[in-house]
Amino acid sequence: MKQTRTLTEGAILGALFVSLLAITLYVPFAAYLTMWALPLPFILFVVRRGLKPGFMLVAVAILLSFMIAGVIGVPGALFFGSAGLVIGELYRRKLAPFNVLIGGSLIYMLNMLLVYVGLSLVMDENPISFMSDLLREQIRLAESTLITIGQDPADSLAPMYEMADMIVHLVPIMIIMSGIALAVLTVLLATLILRRLGTKIEKFPPFRDWQFPKSFLWYYLIVMILLLVGQEEGSTMYIIVWNLLPLLEIVMMVQGFAFIFYYCYHKKVNKALPIIIVIVTLIINPLTQLIRILGIIDLGFDLRKRIKSEKK
Repeated sequence: MKQTRTLTEGAILGALFVSLLAITLYVPFAAYLTMWALPLPFILFVVRRGLKPGFMLVAVAILLSFMIAGVIGVPGALFFGSAGLVIGELYRRKLAPFNVLIGGSLIYMLNMLLVYVGLSLVMDENPISFMSDLLREQIRLAESTLITIGQDPADSLAPMYEMADMIVHLVPIMIIMSGIALAVLTVLLATLILRRLGTKIEKFPPFRDWQFPKSFLWYYLIVMILLLVGQEEGSTMYIIVWNLLPLLEIVMMVQGFAFIFYYCYHKKVNKALPIIIVIVTLIINPLTQLIRILGIIDLGFDLRKRIKSEKK
């Protein structure tokens, strides 16, 4: 009886995955919504039935994906199926939310690295270099258009050329940030659905209590020093510095936002104020520098302890 229920549930979730995949592939713009839901059937199945039945579901999903989308559907089934297996198993083992998020991020990063390697082999060239060349062509087209209408494109398009040259060196950070973003959205959706289905899921700590290890501050200072010293373009150290810098800047910004939420909470300020600050900061880009500095100060001088001591 239990085996019958497992097979029935697997068939339903397999059909759900294939339906979502078909919508993602064939319905214009639908991928922006449906892509985030693709790992969910596997997560739900593993949480409810275990890891071994989950592997069977992935195998079925690969077969069905091939039937409806041909060869192009197989990578999608493998990509999101493996992510669903890992995240579902971490949920099933009742690990802490951040551990689930880290595990999800790592499997997504691994999958994207495999996709990158696969594309390189199929295309017989670096896919990011291919994208960079396409971007340069678009910039040159815009340049010729500006010259035709009598405008000087030198100042306006110079940053675009720099970005086209830089993108080749930013593959690691692109993979890391994409993996984290995918994992965050997947975990949020899975947590919401699992709770609705009655599964006990440990809550994430409030955003105001988020705090990174102080070692991140040292990493940031080292990267900034290396950046000021200057590195030979294209060298290994150059690539490392320019990939670590945006990641550490985001860490400091999150630390700064978390401190604002912490401060407002302990000073009993209206809950809407920190949310408004976040929105305004993301709209007005120069303000991110101030938030980043606040994060550095909080991490270096532990401002939260001072607020606690004042409260006592």
